[in-house]
Amino acid sequence: MFARTKRLTLRPGWPEDAAALTRAIGHADVADKLARVPWPYGLGDAEAFLSRARPFDAPGFLMFESPTVAPRLVGGIGLQPGETLGQYDLGYWVTPDAWGRGYATEAGRQVIEIARHALRLKRLTAFHFVDNPASGRVLEKLGFRPTGRVEPRPSLARGGLAPSVMMELDLEVERCCEELLAA
Repeated sequence: MFARTKRLTLRPGWPEDAAALTRAIGHADVADKLARVPWPYGLGDAEAFLSRARPFDAPGFLMFESPTVAPRLVGGIGLQPGETLGQYDLGYWVTPDAWGRGYATEAGRQVIEIARHALRLKRLTAFHFVDNPASGRVLEKLGFRPTGRVEPRPSLARGGLAPSVMMELDLEVERCCEELLAA
């Protein structure tokens, strides 16, 4: 599955992306904001990530700036099956020199539309570490609301658990509102 936004191309990662992925995500400032990314992050980690199978109902994308002559990898975004049946978690990251440009929000909107229309999901969940409020602002822009729960979540780069703000997005409510506005 591929997707385009005004400034980004979202596509699955390919084995030949390993070096670019290592450069883009291989920053302590990125790894410590994510749950499943080790630190340090090396070429072998990128190769293993890019070779793993992903189920159709849990798409994952690398974000490339476009249109450019040589598209540059600036981040990643995707859906993962959650802890309960039918639950899907949205996760994303952006390389440091692309922070503050709205890429996570732009890609997030596209992935939410995929979840809503192509996958027909009813709800998405997400979390951000308490010490990463910028990610919380991205999620709020995407329509996620805090559940009121702060839970410890694992972080490979931190080597343990970190307090995390739990958030959710009801896709049926959003669909209902869009239909009313369009009527």
